[in-house]
Amino acid sequence: MLKRILAALAMAAIGIPAIIFGGVFYFLVIAAFLGIASWEYVNIFRRVNLSPSMLLTVGGVLLLLAARAFFPGLAPAVLSLIILLAMTWHLVAYERGRDQAATDFAVTLGGVVYLGWIGAYLLDLRGLDGGLWWLLLALGAVWIADSMAYFIGSRFGRHKLSPRLSPKKSWEGYWAGVLFGTLGGVGLALLWHKFGGLDVTWWQGGLLGLVMSVFPTLGDLGESMIKRQAGVKDSSNIIPGHGGFLDRIDSWLWGAALGYYLIVWFFR
Repeated sequence: MLKRILAALAMAAIGIPAIIFGGVFYFLVIAAFLGIASWEYVNIFRRVNLSPSMLLTVGGVLLLLAARAFFPGLAPAVLSLIILLAMTWHLVAYERGRDQAATDFAVTLGGVVYLGWIGAYLLDLRGLDGGLWWLLLALGAVWIADSMAYFIGSRFGRHKLSPRLSPKKSWEGYWAGVLFGTLGGVGLALLWHKFGGLDVTWWQGGLLGLVMSVFPTLGDLGESMIKRQAGVKDSSNIIPGHGGFLDRIDSWLWGAALGYYLIVWFFR
C-alpha cells in the first residue's frame, strides 16, 4: 500500500502541474504516458506469439499525437500514411516467412488507432476554451466513478459484472459508480462554475458525470480482454502497486473521447 501511495503521489506531482499549465508540458506528459502504454500493448501481444511492429505502434502513436496537437489539419493524412506503412511492413514480414503477418497487421493498427487517435482526445479536451476545467470535470467524474465502484464493490459486491473479463467487478460496484459519478459531475460543475468561471450548469455536469460513469468501464473491460488473452494480470510492473501505464489510462481514453464530443456538440 505504501508503494502504491508513493507512486500515486509521484504521478500527481507531474500530472497536476501538466494539466494546470497545459501547452507543450501537457503534451509531453501525455505523449510519454501513451508512448509507454503502446510499448506495453505490443509486449502483451508478443506473449501470445504475435508480432505487432513496435516501431510503427509506438512511433505511430507519438506521430498521431503530435499531428493532432500541432497540425490537426494533417492528422487524417498522417493516420492514412501509418496504415499504409503498417500494411507494407507486415506484407514484407509475410514474404519473409511470418505466417501470422495479417493478424500482426491488425494488432499494430489497433494499437495505433486506439492509443494514438483515441488517446489524442486527451489533448483535444484540454485544448478547448476552458479546457482545464472541462478536463477536470470529465476525468474527475471518471475518477470518482471508478473509486466508488471499487470501494462499494469490494465491500458489498455480490453479483459479478463480467465474470470472464474482470471477476472482481460487481454490478453493485458499477451502479454505485454511476450514482456517485453523476453526483460528482454535478458537484464538480458547480465548483468549476464558481471558482473557474466555466460556462456549465449543474444539469450539464450531471449529464457529463452520467456518461463518464456508464461508458468508460468498457475501456477497463476492454483492456482486461487484451490482458486475459495474453494471460497477464497487469500491462507491466513499471508503476509500483499500480501495474503499467496502460492499466491507468483504460478508462481515460473513453472518458476523453466521449467527454469531448458531448461538450462540443451539446454544451457549447
